[in-house]
Amino acid sequence: MNARFGATDRLVPVIGQGTWQVASRGAAADEVVRTLQRGLDLGLTHVDTAELYTGAEALVAKAIAGRRDAVFLVSKVHPRNASRTGTIAACEQSLRRLGTDHLDVYLHHWPDGSHPISETMAGLHALVQAGKTRHIGVSNYDVPELEEALAALDGVPLVCNQVLYNLDERGIEPAVLPWCEAHDVAVVGYTPFANQRMFRPGVRGFDVLDRIATRLGRTPRQVALRFLTRRPSLFAIPKASSLAHVEENAGGQDFDLTVEDIAAIDGAFPGVP
Repeated sequence: MNARFGATDRLVPVIGQGTWQVASRGAAADEVVRTLQRGLDLGLTHVDTAELYTGAEALVAKAIAGRRDAVFLVSKVHPRNASRTGTIAACEQSLRRLGTDHLDVYLHHWPDGSHPISETMAGLHALVQAGKTRHIGVSNYDVPELEEALAALDGVPLVCNQVLYNLDERGIEPAVLPWCEAHDVAVVGYTPFANQRMFRPGVRGFDVLDRIATRLGRTPRQVALRFLTRRPSLFAIPKASSLAHVEENAGGQDFDLTVEDIAAIDGAFPGVP
């Protein structure tokens, strides 16, 4: 299942593949590469990484070798490197590790005050002009920071905001999600399974997910993923740590939840502080 990715003309899988804290050495790292490749085979071609994720970019490079044109590839600059010149240098280093000459989107990983947002956006804009990233995005931005970034870009599209979003953590819904939808900014949810709490029998809300999953012939995790991508603006990037996980993740799309299903999940997982 694909959806238009923010202010772009790209149709991108609503479920992708994250690489935070994947194993980076030995047999476990080889399994990561195989898992990413299996995800690509299943259509999960939105692959997310970052310079912060030690070793992950090199593993992604192995996984996408010979398949770069089919991949929607995303990476991020660390806040400490996010000056104008530092952003450009960090992107160039990521490109080398990833074995490609361009990214589809390059993100500011989070704003921490190390460098002005306007300076980071200037670096990202320069990368677009140089053809080293097709689009500009951000991560972990609240509304005031989104406003600042948009103003600094001066008409250049901001295409996505990558944020924490799962059934237990729905804090983006009151303000960030509406702002992004109003400004044609895709919302990419990371850590969609949180700590896995909601998938344990006997825990509040599990029975709701399980009942819906049974009716649809899906799993509770697949139902959760579909809920988290229920609107056209929403995407999710679960980490797949095994072949079984990535195959289950791929099944979290291409089906619909009813209005009653969504209301039941809303009630079981209010998730908004």
